[in-house]
Amino acid sequence: MTEGPLFGKILLFALPLMASNLLQMLYNAADMMVVSLSAEENAVGAIGTTGALINLVLHIFIGLSIGANVVIARRLGANDPQNASRAVHTALVMSVGLGLLGMAAGLLISRPVLALMGAQESLLDLAVLYTRIYFYGLPFIAVSNFAISIFRAKGDTRTPLIVLTLTGLLNVGLNLFFVLAVRLSVEGVAIATAVSNLASAVLLLWRLSRDGGPCRFSFRLLRVDRAAVRDMVLIGVPAGIQGALFSLSNIIIQSSVLSVNNAMVPAGETFQPVVNGNAAAANLEGFVYTATNAICQASITFTGQNMGAGKYRRVWRVMWCCFLITTAVAVALGGAILLLRDPLLSLYGIFPAEEGSLAALAHRTAVTRLLYMLTTYSLLALMEVASGVMRGLGKSLTSTVVALAGSCLLRILWIATVFRAYGTLDSIYLSYPISWGVTAICHFICVVIVLKSRGKTERLPEPAEAGAESR
Repeated sequence: MTEGPLFGKILLFALPLMASNLLQMLYNAADMMVVSLSAEENAVGAIGTTGALINLVLHIFIGLSIGANVVIARRLGANDPQNASRAVHTALVMSVGLGLLGMAAGLLISRPVLALMGAQESLLDLAVLYTRIYFYGLPFIAVSNFAISIFRAKGDTRTPLIVLTLTGLLNVGLNLFFVLAVRLSVEGVAIATAVSNLASAVLLLWRLSRDGGPCRFSFRLLRVDRAAVRDMVLIGVPAGIQGALFSLSNIIIQSSVLSVNNAMVPAGETFQPVVNGNAAAANLEGFVYTATNAICQASITFTGQNMGAGKYRRVWRVMWCCFLITTAVAVALGGAILLLRDPLLSLYGIFPAEEGSLAALAHRTAVTRLLYMLTTYSLLALMEVASGVMRGLGKSLTSTVVALAGSCLLRILWIATVFRAYGTLDSIYLSYPISWGVTAICHFICVVIVLKSRGKTERLPEPAEAGAESR
């Protein structure tokens, strides 16, 4: 990562990572697709309603796993195997503690938060049932995320891909078994997800135990290194707060979607079309996000290793390569989903229907969201890469402040003003591209300032190294 051409290396790193991210996304997508075959007509909407709440809890330890990625990558880049090993085992200890805390918090807040968002009656009961079972599996998700961050820090994205392929197939098989054979609904797919995440954690730890380098896992080496914890917290907590704040703004937006649904659907109707259509579109959109986020993760790891090696000028090249790749991915994948939107939405039980029916309202909601989001998704992709470079440079707090002001706060103000004035789905969805664009510009300006400052202190390469760079 610190020598030679970058574009091909970033692609080789990111493609398996992208595939593994998409497989993780398939966990939730399989839940929603299979549960649409159950007898519960609001099952898809119930799972979609829980997304912002689940992410609110998840992002805390996902942020710390990013901190672990950066710290381990730096120590590997600095050729410090002993401290890299300490960071690896510290990260795994942290993952267990964070998973247990997240489980307790999720179980405690699930019903009151979902009710506050506006979920009612059967939709609320289904959403609470799904989240509670999901949160019981949170410790396994935490261990898996931290283990994957360790593999990424050392440049191995192939192993997580293999593991997530196997457990993804397990998840789909269990979904079909619980929904079609046992006749369960949201509880069946939640159990399947928990079991699959347990299998992922076990397989990833087993593979780390077979590693021959400083990232090798051993139970007898499990302990907490204070310096590693400090660095992971300094980088990871701001990243976690940033993700949590995005989730908080999405909770407010989901609450607005629920209010539109309640205003448009006659009282007494059991089917909630706006909620179900929005959930299906958001899930399809998630595939584009996870694909572009792989480039963001690559930018974090490549930036972290080059920072550890003191090569700040090379970080410029990392950023521009990632900008080019992530824009291409967003345009290609987003365009493909838009072209195939009707057959893809049908997998979630959303079909074109006679105008004026609830089914037609669900379809129109889904198509409206997809058009607003996917035609502008390159803005989010650029924002994510610039934020990733900032984190890799150790400026995670700055990244969080920019995201808070540029996306979260702006989005909340938009809902409080523009949406309140118009009260339409269009006024909700328009808040996304505007906030993405503002935040992307602010992140880029911050990266330029930091890199110009750090570049003044960079040691010039030796002649042999310069020759390698020129190739």
